[in-house]
Amino acid sequence: MNAKKAAVFLGALTICSLSLSACTSDLSAGTASDENSEVKSVGLMVQDLGNPFFSSMENGAEAAAKELGATFSAQDGRQDLGAQNQQIDTFIQQGTDVLLVNAVDSEGIGPAIQRARDAGITVVAVDVGAKNAEATITTDNVEAGRLACESLIEQIGGKGEILIVDGTPTTSIQDRVAGCEEALKEAPDVKVVGQQNGDNGREKALTLTTDMLSANPNVVGIFGVNDPTALGATLAAEQAGKTDLVITGVDGSPEAVAEMKKENTMFKGTSAQDPNLLGVTALEMAVKLHKGEKLEEETVLVPSKIVDATNLAEYEGWK
Repeated sequence: MNAKKAAVFLGALTICSLSLSACTSDLSAGTASDENSEVKSVGLMVQDLGNPFFSSMENGAEAAAKELGATFSAQDGRQDLGAQNQQIDTFIQQGTDVLLVNAVDSEGIGPAIQRARDAGITVVAVDVGAKNAEATITTDNVEAGRLACESLIEQIGGKGEILIVDGTPTTSIQDRVAGCEEALKEAPDVKVVGQQNGDNGREKALTLTTDMLSANPNVVGIFGVNDPTALGATLAAEQAGKTDLVITGVDGSPEAVAEMKKENTMFKGTSAQDPNLLGVTALEMAVKLHKGEKLEEETVLVPSKIVDATNLAEYEGWK
């Protein structure tokens, strides 16, 4: 599925995504004559509620569930596949109608999702792919990674050594790195001299980047797979006495915006997402599936855009 097909499916939704503003959802809980299709309970599982990205996603999904008249429960996966397995089993025991899954491990979560589906729960993957989910909505993460690295390459003058601070084994992270690699193929004078996997968080990125900078003192740029990672890398660069690196990330988070507003910051760009919109739309898709309707597309990609010094003032940010 390509982004163009997704754009056709989303229609006004995609236009809304491109401007990163909120859209009004269109939810229906079924009819009194079709009680089995009625969505009375909604579950959301996310990787880490301590990350503002997932808090925004929770806000969107919860508001959509309220509009639906359904109960809502959000669970923090704490970047732990075992915890998410247990959470799915709890949702099964509770008889939850639909479940939105933001997986810690896209492949590893597959058996638990199948258990949920076997129990009659409708499962939609949100933000990252998840094995055995019935449908998926995510940012076009290949595009997001490509845009972030194109910005990085341009700002370092198309040459020099860079680092990639990678992340967890989910489709969104893997796709962002793949997009970055696409950009790097067009920049033969840019060399990746270090790449390590973190946990998508600031603290781990700080440690990894500190070590990579120590081993590679001539680095001129860093790509972080999300904003917390890129912000951790920025702090590592500052502590290492660097002043002129170019660092980019993915998310368009409030923390990234605040950092980019600082004078002389090394954080120079982020490919923006709309997590609130992802949560709302994931539930819309789940409701249709629960009612037995067929989706036009089972995988929906929402476009990203780069936010940097040229358009930071106009960027509306997350809800």
